[in-house]
Amino acid sequence: MDIATLRAFFMWCTVIDAGLLVLSFLFLAFAGDFVFQMPGRWFPMSREAFNIALYSFLGFFKILFLVFNLVPYVALLIVG
Repeated sequence: MDIATLRAFFMWCTVIDAGLLVLSFLFLAFAGDFVFQMPGRWFPMSREAFNIALYSFLGFFKILFLVFNLVPYVALLIVG
């Protein structure tokens, strides 16, 4: 596998994961009550606990996005 193929792979991974991150943020920002009600039917929890869990997930996803997608893509751009 050559550098151009890896660069294209990480570029598309970065684009797709960035889109998912933005989409999940927009979904939570504008439809937060709907998102809270859906799992609330099966798992009773307070709104504060739900917010903590969701923002922790988004923060963890953002760190994974940066470490495993964006940083390798930028490194391949610099090397290539």
